[in-house]
Amino acid sequence: MKTKAAILWEENTPWSVEEIELDPPKAGEVLVELAASGLCHSDEHVVTGDLRGFVGSVPTIGGHEGAGVVLEVGEGVRSVAPGDHVVFGFVPACGTCPSCATGHSNLCDLAGPAASGLQVSDMTSRHHARGRDLTLAIGGLGTFAHHTVVNEASCIKIDRSHPLDRACLLGCGVVTGWGSAVNAGKVRPDDYVAIVGIGGIGASAILGAKAAGARVIAAIDPVELKQAKALELGATHAYASIAEARADVADSTWNRGFDVVIMAMSVGDGKALGEASELAGKRGRIVVTNMHPATETSIDLSPIMLTVFERQVIGSLFGSANPRYEIPMLLELYSQGRLDLDALVTRTYPLEGVNEGYDDMRAGRNIRGVLVYGSDG
Repeated sequence: MKTKAAILWEENTPWSVEEIELDPPKAGEVLVELAASGLCHSDEHVVTGDLRGFVGSVPTIGGHEGAGVVLEVGEGVRSVAPGDHVVFGFVPACGTCPSCATGHSNLCDLAGPAASGLQVSDMTSRHHARGRDLTLAIGGLGTFAHHTVVNEASCIKIDRSHPLDRACLLGCGVVTGWGSAVNAGKVRPDDYVAIVGIGGIGASAILGAKAAGARVIAAIDPVELKQAKALELGATHAYASIAEARADVADSTWNRGFDVVIMAMSVGDGKALGEASELAGKRGRIVVTNMHPATETSIDLSPIMLTVFERQVIGSLFGSANPRYEIPMLLELYSQGRLDLDALVTRTYPLEGVNEGYDDMRAGRNIRGVLVYGSDG
């Protein structure tokens, strides 16, 4: 079939929205008509080359936060059927590998093959344009498109009552931020939490920390709009810099330091990570969620303070979550009015507006932008 998609033909160039040829699904695969896709910063890392070697090589179709309606399934697919509404998990979850079997499906063994941007079933492409095979930038999904073919392991069935233009955010950013606070950070009632960077992940971390009962939630971001949004979402303090937050630790945490520090900057930086680690108090957990450039190999932090304060540095992918459980659960919270996904979305765009959406993200005008392709089906 023919459909439209946003393709990155070369790094550091705009996304090109054009017609592609899409093959039907093979065994274990699913054809989905997409309704919406989040504009996550991780796809900006694809453009800049920060994730080169960790994602599909160009030419590639972008997008990994998608939700839509199943149109067709390949042989052997059992978990979804035509007409089902699905959210894609940007890390597939096979359910049988050691990570999945021990409750860590965010680290599923299929993530490695999926990172190639090819179909994990046979390592070939279903997406083609200009006579060339296309990879899928992150997670083997390609959600910057009206239709895509993905592996069954990436599809999570959801109730038809959930709006797909909100559900798509659960494919990466919301689960990543929420889980950084609740799963990796283990925020407890009355904890002091600092969140560095208030984009889609940082804003979702605020929602997670608030739901977990944090006493203090300090949001750190240089953009005034994001500081204001953080306070609206439930932060108790807002600062323009890590240095400003450190200067106020005596007042904001009664001089104890923060129990949890979540790194959610748009681009990770070893020096900033070291500075932020000094916000942590005794036994403070520093959760590194944001992506650092693949070429960065050092962190500027004090080893002695890891020992004498028993600080813990924790890496977290996809919110250390089990998406087959947490995506439906978080959507239930949304339907109950207990998770404000609506407040995260600043603006929506058609597929042809993908470059405008990323311009708005770079300029700090958005918490989250969303591409909307049509009705929920």
